[in-house]
Amino acid sequence: MAEVEKLIRHRTPFLFVDQIISFSNETIIGIKTFDDRDLWLKGSVPESEYIPGTSLIESMAQCGGAGVKLLGITNGIFGLATIEDAEFYAAAEFRAQIKFVVKNIRLSEKIIKQSGIAYVADKKIIKASWMCVKI
Repeated sequence: MAEVEKLIRHRTPFLFVDQIISFSNETIIGIKTFDDRDLWLKGSVPESEYIPGTSLIESMAQCGGAGVKLLGITNGIFGLATIEDAEFYAAAEFRAQIKFVVKNIRLSEKIIKQSGIAYVADKKIIKASWMCVKI
């Protein structure tokens, strides 16, 4: 996580990316395991072991932002401006490793547009697209 903290401004408890596995101009792959440190998220649905979908979308966007920073294309602070679409296929439970595969659609100094798919054990759980703008 320390490496990711050098790339994006988020900090615990709102840092939702553990590691960037690979990055290119086309695709960024990262992982996150929501563990016991993240159980405060259960406040949304206390009786459930499921991670809130909005937290998973934020995690995917953070993964994309960290990967873009590694590419050296952008500089500065970016914020999530729009979630253009999101489809939920299955839930993710705490302590499961989640893999994010993020596609870069548009990268510039002021706008980052991406789409991504989140997987748990090779099972697709979420698909979304979003745009971040320089603040």
